[in-house]
Parts: sequence; structure tokens; C-alpha cells
Amino acid sequence: MRMWFARLFGATGNQMLLVAVGWQMYELTGSAWDLGLVGLYQFLPALLLTLVAGHVADRVHRGRIVAACLVAQALVALLLVAATHGFGGAVGVAGWPPFVSRNLLLVASVVLGACRAFQMPAQQALTPLLVPAAMLPRATAFSAAGIQTAVIGGPALGGVIFIAGASAVYATCTVLFALGCFFMARLRYDHSPAPHEPVTLATVFAGVTFICQRKAVLGAVSLDLFAVLLGGATALLPMFAKDILHVGPWGLGLLRGAPAVGALLTSAVLARWPLQRRVGNKLLLAVGVYGLAMMAFGASTSFGLSMLALAVSGAADMVSVVVRQTLVQLETPDAMRGRVSAVNSVFIGASNQLGEFESGVTAAWLGPIGSVVLGGVGTLAVAIAWWRLFPSLAQRDRL
Repeated sequence: MRMWFARLFGATGNQMLLVAVGWQMYELTGSAWDLGLVGLYQFLPALLLTLVAGHVADRVHRGRIVAACLVAQALVALLLVAATHGFGGAVGVAGWPPFVSRNLLLVASVVLGACRAFQMPAQQALTPLLVPAAMLPRATAFSAAGIQTAVIGGPALGGVIFIAGASAVYATCTVLFALGCFFMARLRYDHSPAPHEPVTLATVFAGVTFICQRKAVLGAVSLDLFAVLLGGATALLPMFAKDILHVGPWGLGLLRGAPAVGALLTSAVLARWPLQRRVGNKLLLAVGVYGLAMMAFGASTSFGLSMLALAVSGAADMVSVVVRQTLVQLETPDAMRGRVSAVNSVFIGASNQLGEFESGVTAAWLGPIGSVVLGGVGTLAVAIAWWRLFPSLAQRDRL
């Protein structure tokens, strides 16, 4: 439960931080391109550092890695408090006036991306060490339920607190990261670092090689990559909230949390009744439903319908998350889990952060509605194509 609470507080703080940075960036620049850059600047460090992070996760206490990443995110949030609110002048002493800017928000995005590069593989590789293998599908669903609770509560809470100003959101994030670090620092498990071996190209790319040699695993992680890369709309939600649905920061928070409502309900069902048979077909079907839901969201001008479409997309995505993460962890020996999880986190990061950049670019060309609808069509096409390209995944019966 310490791990669960640490992830809950850390994920809540992260979600609130991303909502505040996205909204503040759009307020400063009014640019879809800059919203896309926020995602790109988070992804690039994760891409460049992933192989290093995988090696570290296989050799260093994984709980301490996650705790250090939470501390770094807390420091970013503190910096943004000072940048947004100023420092010192409010109490009548010499200090700095507010100095928040587009460039500062992009630098903060880079640091958050670097933290993600180390936190994700260490965090993913921890779960199999804490539960028996037979319980891993349910544990993955239960862990995902906590994350989705954070994804629901974080944006919604962040949107409400944003009424008091961005600095109030950043201050709350600092407290949440500190609580997450507290629980993670108290986590205990038997740490058995991987045997020492010289660093070669083979060891550096061992995670990549491992995934490529297992077609079902490769199909699952690449399916998520292309589906969310094309179908994601997170970066454009400030535009939909402000210009299309005509709701304020509170509406943005609800839109950010809507996919997690569907995901939370689905994770609760999967924790109670885990997938037993025809998991490959169910995975591909879920991705197809995700694409259809994003097409409906892009075409909607009703706030209620948009919320419903996002909730359905979150429910479909949760099926993909549970199948993919369980499949990867069950087929990977512990000595390799850090490196394999690092590669998996790059796929996840590419689908999210790089997907935000892709959304920003296509929105600059086609507008937000055209961008999301076209992305949904692309996701549906990927699900159909993967049925033919990865028959071992489509025919997979059990995890």
C-alpha cells in the first residue's frame, strides 16, 4: 500500500502540474504550436535518457529512484510558484517580481521529461517484486485504479484551484510530491541488483532486442504507441475548453479527468474480473473503440457529449494498459525489467508527449476539430492493420 499511496500522490501532483502548465502556456501565447511544444519538450529527454535510465533501474534501489524523481518535480513546482507569484515583495522585502515566461515553462517541461525517463521504468519494474506472479494482472489493474483516481482528481482539483491562480496549483503540487516521496522512501523490498557486466552496445540495447524478439510484446507496445500518438487530444484540451466548448479552467479540469473516469471504472472491473480468454482480440477491439470515441469527441460541440466520449476513450485505453503492462512484466526476467520497462516507457512517452506535439502541429494546420477527428480515423486504421501485422498478438488467448 505504500507504493500505491506514493503513486497516488505523485500522479495527482503530476496531473495538476501538467494542467497548470498547459493552461498557463495557452494564456501567455494563445498558440497551439506552443501547447504541442510542451509535450515535445517532455518527450525528448525521456527518449535520450531511456537506455541510461533502464540500466540504472536494474542496478539501483528502484524505490530510491522514484523518490528522487518526486523530489525533483517538487522543486520544479516550487520554482513555478516563485515565477508566477514573485518572491519576497509580498512581505515587504526585496525580492523578484513574477518572471514566468514561455521559455521557463518549456524548461520546466524538459526537467519533467527527464524525471519521467527515470521514474517510469523504476516504477513499472517495482510492481512484480511486491506481488506474486499469479496476482500481477489484478495488481496491475488495482495500481491503475489508483493512477486513474489521480488522473480524475488531479485535473479537476487543479482546475478548481486555478481559480485562485496558477501559483496556488503549483504550491499544492509541491505538497503532493512531498507526500509521495515520504511513502516511497518508506517502501521496503529485497533489492537484488543485476550482475555486474561491462557496458556494451548489446547490454545498452538489451531491452530493445528483448521486445523485438517477442512479436506479441512488440505488437502490444507499438499498438499503444501509434494509437495514442494519432488519437490523443490532451494537448488540445485548453483550446476545446476555451474556444469550442466555452468553459473555463474548471471545464478544462473536468475534460482532463473525464478519460480517467472511464478508466477507473474499467480498472475496478478488471481488478475484480481479470481478462482470462481472447485477450489479443479484446485488446485490438478496445483500441478500435478508442479511435471511434476520439472521433466523436472531435466532432462534438456539447460539453456533456465531449465528456462522455472522453470517458469511453479512457475505458478502452485501460484495457490496453492492463494487457500491455501485464504481458511485458510476466515475460521479462527481473534482471531485465528495468531496461525493458525503460523501452516500454519510451513507447508510452512517445504516444503521450510526442502525440501532444503531433496534435499541436496538425491543429495549427487543420484546426483542433480536424486534428482530433483525423487522429481518431488513424487510430481505427492502426487497430485494423495490427490484426494482420501481428497475428500472434491477435490470436493471443491468455496473458
